Amino acid sequence: MTALKTALTDAMATASRQAGLQLVSTTEGKDFHGHPTAVFQLALAADPARSLQLELSEYFDFNKPDLLPAMTQHLAEEAKRLRNPRPDAYVTLEGLPISFRNFRWPFHRSTSGADTFIVHGEIHLEDGTNSPLHAKISASMTVTFAEIVPAPEQPYAETFLYNAVRKTIDQGQLELVKSGNRQPVPVTTRYYSRWQHKFIFTETDDASRLEYLLLKTYWLSGVLGNSQPVWIADPRDAQYLNTTESELLRMAKDEAGQGLLSLSGEYAAPTPLLISRADQFRARMEKAMAITKPTFNEDMRSGHANM
Repeated sequence: MTALKTALTDAMATASRQAGLQLVSTTEGKDFHGHPTAVFQLALAADPARSLQLELSEYFDFNKPDLLPAMTQHLAEEAKRLRNPRPDAYVTLEGLPISFRNFRWPFHRSTSGADTFIVHGEIHLEDGTNSPLHAKISASMTVTFAEIVPAPEQPYAETFLYNAVRKTIDQGQLELVKSGNRQPVPVTTRYYSRWQHKFIFTETDDASRLEYLLLKTYWLSGVLGNSQPVWIADPRDAQYLNTTESELLRMAKDEAGQGLLSLSGEYAAPTPLLISRADQFRARMEKAMAITKPTFNEDMRSGHANM
């Protein structure tokens, strides 16, 4: 066991270094069933104060031809994402700023008898007011969907899982509350095109993608980041919006020319003109919040249900 742990730690140290990260520490965690996991704390080599946590099954070996490329890509993306003021924060297409917390990796088989894999976590509203609103989630991946995924581990599943959560919020199927039970997030093959070999969560056009970039920059930089720049060309957002990183960067450059964004490479910060639209962005957030709140059929409330 010790040899396997050492091999995994050595492999992680090498992969992290190649991505511009450094391995700060390795501790033993436990998965949902109490099995040991390896919990890595990784930091930017150029700025060790910025760090993230990566959790893998103790016996997981990613140093294989079919697994290493995706791990390498994940770490390279995380190194860029760590330069964000809030690397854990994201925005939904409908306009909700949220953070992802306390995920217990990897996916585990359902204990209810269902033929699914489950991972638990939380999302929190991030509107700059320390809001208590959040949702505990239970994301379920069907066995059929699991066949598409190289491994049910964090680096291979985090991107599509986060996007499935955002899609579920956009559909009004997750409610942010002060307390409550876990809410389901289904992850199925409807999010994956087998003939295109890619994930598809929503169809967007230039107008909606542009609005997304402005929402992201306003909330993650202007409100949560003290106007520190955020990564505009994030592949995780590109997957969510069904576009490419280059297209997101192209649109950001256009908006920089309109005086709304201050662009430096792949990172953007809001200009005073964008910040001046605060009321518009908060109204958008309130509208998005309203979508997540359950509504009731008044006829059924009065006992006039047509069964």
